[in-house]
Amino acid sequence: MGLFDQLAGQVLNSLGSSSQANSSPPLMQIAANLLESQGGLDGLIAKLQQGGLAEQAASWVGTGHNQAVNGGQLADALGQGTLTQLASQFGISDEQASSGLAQMLPQLIDQLTPNGNTANAGDLLGSVLGSFLNNKT
Repeated sequence: MGLFDQLAGQVLNSLGSSSQANSSPPLMQIAANLLESQGGLDGLIAKLQQGGLAEQAASWVGTGHNQAVNGGQLADALGQGTLTQLASQFGISDEQASSGLAQMLPQLIDQLTPNGNTANAGDLLGSVLGSFLNNKT
């Protein structure tokens, strides 16, 4: 749980006092479901690459600066239907989901890939998201 607390704290603190911070718990659950539905981190990155966000996704995995995306770009890359389904499961709007994930995913992926690759990210992801989801139920 310490690793999850550290990761979630870094992601949520970086959202600051914005309106997204108030909806962060559902966004973490949406991120968890998104990762699961895409076959894990590698699957999500592949989906983003296919959706036109290859450069941005590579920056999140890499050790340099994380390139920003906006909610519209993320919705286009993932498919609006995917975000609509996830948002409705947690009672937030599509816009809240896409804009919140646009802020959260770069940081989450960056934290899951501290060495600049996804080699050990699956184990870390399973541990972190499993702890999060177990603590929320």
